[in-house]
Amino acid sequence: MPDRAAKPLGRLIMAVWLAWAAPALAETPPVTLLAAGDIAKCGVAGAAATSKLLDRLPGAVVALGDLAYKQGTAEQFRDCYGPTWGRHKARTWPAPGNHEYFSQDAVPYYAYWGMRAGQPGRGYYGFDLGAWHIIALNSSIDANQGSAQDRWLRRHLAAATARCILAFWHHPVFSSGLHGDNPKMAVMFRRLHEAGASIVLTGHDHNYERFAPLDADGRLDPERGIRSFVVGTGGTTPRPIENIRKHSRKTGAFTWGLLKLVLFADRYTWEFVPVDGQTLADTGGASCRRRR
Repeated sequence: MPDRAAKPLGRLIMAVWLAWAAPALAETPPVTLLAAGDIAKCGVAGAAATSKLLDRLPGAVVALGDLAYKQGTAEQFRDCYGPTWGRHKARTWPAPGNHEYFSQDAVPYYAYWGMRAGQPGRGYYGFDLGAWHIIALNSSIDANQGSAQDRWLRRHLAAATARCILAFWHHPVFSSGLHGDNPKMAVMFRRLHEAGASIVLTGHDHNYERFAPLDADGRLDPERGIRSFVVGTGGTTPRPIENIRKHSRKTGAFTWGLLKLVLFADRYTWEFVPVDGQTLADTGGASCRRRR
């Protein structure tokens, strides 16, 4: 016979857990995360302009790849990235882009960042920020099913206890920009979707774009989808957007700026902050996904 006390007992256990967990969630202060990629090219004024935004905005920083143009050399990190975004190196978490790998094995990138960039040659790692767990991945190395990066991500997601997860890398799976959709990280996106991640940040296309929550196949998924942003607005030469992809919700071309996320215990807000003299506006908020 079924245990008739099971349901009341289950409700009691849930009530006790909520009574314990709700104050803990409420007491976790929100944190700010500032993001952009495609940043420092000597002779282009954008990195200097976006670094001035960093000067006045508090919070952690994620740099979404292609940080020092054009080859990611030690000299370009020193002369182009260092005087601009490099002023905020101590609060920045990076991911490598394809331009970093124009130097053999991205050696100057890993030398510049040290352990902040994860293990040399891998470039993927995770860290906690407030109530959220943040995952940096590397879209310039093997990310196919069964790869070392895939195996690491599956283990990492299985061990993560945070309710809210954000991941970032360079090449977007979904994009309306000149490069368009890129399947390099499709497996990673699927792993994150299956694990209940809420946000993915990328660069590569030199524009801004926000998508509706999508599943790993690019289908609209309002309840369990990942909201992805392309933020290739860190300072290099901006580019146009010609063909708006399905489920794109906001685009901005020929602009520089930062995406500002405020991460609460169970939700987040976003705001695109353009450099002085530019006017692109995009704001909103949502709850983070309840993980399985």
